[in-house]
Parts: sequence; C-alpha cells; structure tokens
Amino acid sequence: MVKRLLFLIPLFLTSLQAQTVIGKYAGEFLSIGVGGRPLGMGGAFTAIANDVTAGYYNPAGLAKLDYPQIALMHDERYGNLVNYNYAAVAIPYGKDYTFGLSIMRLGVDGIPDTRNALYDANNDGVLDINSDRLNYDLITEFSNQDWAFYFTGAKRVNNNLYLGANVKILSRSIAEYSAFGIGFDVGAYYSPMENFMLGANVQDVTTTFVAWSTGRNELITPTAKVGAAYQLEFLGGKILPAVDLDIRFENRRFASQFNIGPVSFDPHVGMEYSYKNLFAVRGGYNDVKQFTFGAGVKLPKLNIDYSFARFNMSADDRLPDTHRISLLLTLEEPRFMRVTE
Repeated sequence: MVKRLLFLIPLFLTSLQAQTVIGKYAGEFLSIGVGGRPLGMGGAFTAIANDVTAGYYNPAGLAKLDYPQIALMHDERYGNLVNYNYAAVAIPYGKDYTFGLSIMRLGVDGIPDTRNALYDANNDGVLDINSDRLNYDLITEFSNQDWAFYFTGAKRVNNNLYLGANVKILSRSIAEYSAFGIGFDVGAYYSPMENFMLGANVQDVTTTFVAWSTGRNELITPTAKVGAAYQLEFLGGKILPAVDLDIRFENRRFASQFNIGPVSFDPHVGMEYSYKNLFAVRGGYNDVKQFTFGAGVKLPKLNIDYSFARFNMSADDRLPDTHRISLLLTLEEPRFMRVTE
C-alpha cells in the first residue's frame, strides 16, 4: 500500500498542471468543524452557537457574547496522519456588536516526494512509475496545508434576533503549488420563544473561487445550514437536543445521506446534558456517518471540552478513531464586560 501511494503522488502533482477545472468538494476541509463541545454533539450547533465558535457555525451567534473569549483546539485524525488545529478570539464592541477572528489549519506533513527518485526500468528514456525500484536517497518530503481565516462581525438586532457575516480568506498548498481564495458567509439566529432557538448560516453565499498557481480553478458552491434546538430542565440539570441540516448543491448523490437530484441533504443530530453549569456529557451523529461522544468541564473562566468520533465501519476496515480537545477562555471580569449603556 505504501509503495502504491508513493507512485500515485507524482501523478497527482502533475495533474494540478493539466487543466483548468471547477473542482467538486473543493471546500471539504472547511466542513470538519471546530470546538470540542459542538463536535461532541455531531456538529449540530447552528441554532446553539453562543460562544466564540459561532464565528464558524453561525456568525450571528457571536453577538450573544458579553465578554471576550479565546478558543484553542487540537484534532488528531486517522492515527495522527492528519493534524487539524483551530484558534479563535472574539471581542464585544459597544452595546450590540461583536467582532472575531478564527484561524484553522489542516495539514498532512512529511509526505514522501518520489518524483526525482524513479528509475528508467526499461532503459527507454521514460521513468517507470510502475517499477518497484526507487532511489531512496533521492526521496524528499513536502506538506499539504489548508489554511482558513474567518473575519466575523455580528449585531444584536433585539433580544430575539441576531445577524452576522464572515469574510474568509483561504490559502492552500501542496509541495511547490499554492492557491488563494476569498469567500463570504451570512448567518441569522432567532428565538421565537424562551428556550427554543433557530439558526441559519449560508456558507460561501456568493460562491468562493479558489485559484491555483498552476491555472487550475476550484469553485466552492454555497451550503445552507439550518438548525433548531430546545432546552429543557432535566434531573437537576439541563438537556439540550439539537438538529442541523446541511443543504448542498454539488450533485453529491451517493456521498450524501439523501438527495433530490443535484441537491443533497446531510443531517446532524446532537444532545447535551449539563449539570449545574459544572460538567456536561454529549452525543451525536454527524454528516459523514460518524457517532460522536464528548464531555466537558467548566472551571472558573475556563471550559475544557473533549470529543471522540468513530467511523461506522467494520472492525477490520475501521480507520483510527479521532480525538479532539479544546479550551475556551472567557475573560469574565467587570472591566471586560460589554458596555450596556
């Protein structure tokens, strides 16, 4: 398997130069999610988003903050093959506004580059990628990196309605090739009654065009995320069930939970039980058919959250489990509190 991967890498790198196309799944790295709490609930967070992670899940929710917040997350996927890191900060401004910055990096590092290590097995002047012979002294390494920067602004319209938007800048690279893109998200949060929350977030609302240095272009089409949540008193604590639905227009068909022609629908379902604002346990099911579990502890000014995900596959074919841990620091002091007058 390793040899096959080594031989396929030169083909992939060469294909980047082959043509200009509109790429399907071009923004897939943006759909991973952030934060131990939301990911423990299967990503069903569009209607809940009430902390700094709202910059990702629903920019409107950022206006619900009354204190500055900072978040950090580390995610090791597939046995540390892929590393995913996230950092964000949000600062309330005036009575009704909040501004934030979120940064995400998805990286595969130490990828063997065999392009200069192949032999001319047949002595015909053509390097033979099907040969088992490699000059291992000539194998180098490179990284595949995807960066996303979200600049968020949110406004409280009234106590029940919040609006927000993102400007996001994308930077991608693989070996010596690179790409740049810019896109926009818009979100809304509405609470028609106490403890009942609705949310919507249209990602890449104007479509996001990612241009590679090779001339290849990729289009990220809009994704509409809608969600609902309702909080109940339960066993001395609070239980919070939530459901989200991702609506995409990429003609995913078999890669989605269900579809109507080119329009696909992927649900997220999650639930959280929190006890007296001290600790919480969570569970969910996400859009890539993973069961998720998580827990969190709330300390003074600091939340520590952990989530676990496993692909629903047979034991023989199962990919390594995914573990995430995140920290959320709230500067909950009078001097940092939002101005209310």
